[in-house]
Amino acid sequence: MAAKIDPEEKIVKAAMKLAAKQGWRELSLAEIAKAARVSLSDLSKLFASKAEILAAYGRRVDALVLEEAFREDNAGEAPRDRLFDVLMMRFDALSADKEALKRIARDLRRDPLASAPLGRPFLQSMGWMLEAAGIDSSGIRGAVRVRGLALVWGAAFRVWLEDEPDQSRTMAELDSRLRQGEDFIQRISRLGTRSRARNEKDAA
Repeated sequence: MAAKIDPEEKIVKAAMKLAAKQGWRELSLAEIAKAARVSLSDLSKLFASKAEILAAYGRRVDALVLEEAFREDNAGEAPRDRLFDVLMMRFDALSADKEALKRIARDLRRDPLASAPLGRPFLQSMGWMLEAAGIDSSGIRGAVRVRGLALVWGAAFRVWLEDEPDQSRTMAELDSRLRQGEDFIQRISRLGTRSRARNEKDAA
């Protein structure tokens, strides 16, 4: 007997399928409900907007990546290499919906107000990607890392949308951006160390 799909998953899948065909900007919640074969009333109990549907899609992708990362044995790798692997897992998890994501990304660039509610869920996803790579995302340093990773991901994501199936350009972009980010974090850390040393000397 086939496993029963929960209403949230039906709605998310229907939304992505419709987005691939007709874009995101003009897609209505009523159309999504009809495609998912749920009533508009039932959809409203789960999602108040299309942005919330995209956020739910992101959480499902997070869960797939976290599960795969949990099974990987990368304890001996450098943090940057672990993060590279995790982000490539994320691209792999997105690959089935690439056409939908192309159209969604294009439409959201034209409508900043529609993309604004996705900022917080996106940063939360980046925090989970750091944690999956064994990198702390908490506190002030964690917040800096999360925002830095958001820039890295955004640059690589734009390349990935137009990349070939082998993802060679995506991997090159991701590696380059992560190296730049690592250099920046190291410089900030050295500045912090020197600042603490001066303060301790002045206090002596």
